[in-house]
Amino acid sequence: MFDYLVVGAGFAGSVLAERLASQLDKRVLIVDRRPHIGGNMYDHHDDAGILVHKYGPHIFHTNSRDVFDYLSQFTAWRSYEHRVLASVDGQLVPIPINLDTVNRLYGLRLSGPELVEFFAARAEVRTPARTSEDVVVGKVGRELYEKFFRGYTRKQWGLDPSELDASVTARVPTRTNRDDRYFTDTYQAMPRHGYTRLFERLLAHPNISVMLNTDFHAIDGVIPYRTLIYSGPIDAFFDYRYGKLPYRSLEFRFETLDRPVAQPVGTVNYPNEHPYTRITEFKYLTGQEHAKTSIVSEIPRAEGDPYYPVPRPENATLYRRYKALADQTAAVHFVGRLATYQYYNMDQVVAQALKTFRDIAARETVAIVPRSNATEADLARSGTPPSVDDTTAAGARIRSTVRCRTVAGDTRPSGEGDE
Repeated sequence: MFDYLVVGAGFAGSVLAERLASQLDKRVLIVDRRPHIGGNMYDHHDDAGILVHKYGPHIFHTNSRDVFDYLSQFTAWRSYEHRVLASVDGQLVPIPINLDTVNRLYGLRLSGPELVEFFAARAEVRTPARTSEDVVVGKVGRELYEKFFRGYTRKQWGLDPSELDASVTARVPTRTNRDDRYFTDTYQAMPRHGYTRLFERLLAHPNISVMLNTDFHAIDGVIPYRTLIYSGPIDAFFDYRYGKLPYRSLEFRFETLDRPVAQPVGTVNYPNEHPYTRITEFKYLTGQEHAKTSIVSEIPRAEGDPYYPVPRPENATLYRRYKALADQTAAVHFVGRLATYQYYNMDQVVAQALKTFRDIAARETVAIVPRSNATEADLARSGTPPSVDDTTAAGARIRSTVRCRTVAGDTRPSGEGDE
């Protein structure tokens, strides 16, 4: 009998499995339909020996000290600040839009204060800003909106920005200085030995068993457990009772080039030309030195693995109907991007999992830390994870547990974790 069955071996499921095993001494079985752990963060060496991210680039960044401290138990870090250029009007210019973007694009020599005036003269402020178009046009005006945002958004979402919630483009800032970093979070780093190694360490506790190539429905009722933690699509859990929640998917096209560098930064966006939205070169992210380089282009699709919840009011209404069912379902915790139909970054998923663990621990009335106001950092420091150098034992343990009962052939994602 397992105390917990965890569906999905991405960040939501793996963090909860680790906390439950190491802090509450629970026996945990974690299952995933895919043939590997790590969810969408899974990385591996391609045929050329270059470390690549199978499901597109995942760049870790957070403002949460608690989340960073927790994950630091399971990985050393390589400092990395991501930079992105956009192909616009025959030039490669920084995105998010900043002082250099405008000066290069228009052949100007504006200062920061002058750029504020430049934006103000072109902005079409809409109050309230309900759509993604409202947000961008209200900040920088229609011309820059057309050059940088409209085409990219149409490709990414299959919808015009005027049809999407304001939250989509609100994620991308506009700057009046020369800061060309894509993110400005306090902590920006990549796992030194990759995400898969991090997940091996997360799941190395002897109380955790792992089953891959395994459909949850194939073992439900066969392997006994007390409580379920579910990080797959919430509509699938309820057999699509109210219909399917819409998602956008991606097709990834990988290519290895016989030269050391392919492009000037980690990612180049293509908002207007080509069917793909962006190309990422992995060696920038990983710091790997190699005579060749591998890149991936991303082509948005309407069908395929569910990556991005589509932020429209009717979809939020449909999700609330499923959430009402979830709230009425005993002994099941729904966590992660797919289970809560939220466009979360990796650190947000980790934070959600840590909070869910605290809630579980409080209900079980077990003192995890000898203070009543325990934070995620407290929980992290109280753990007993494997040494960050003990990678062989962690990997061997996971490989041994996947010999349990498996159901092959279904590789749809159970978990979450796209960035």
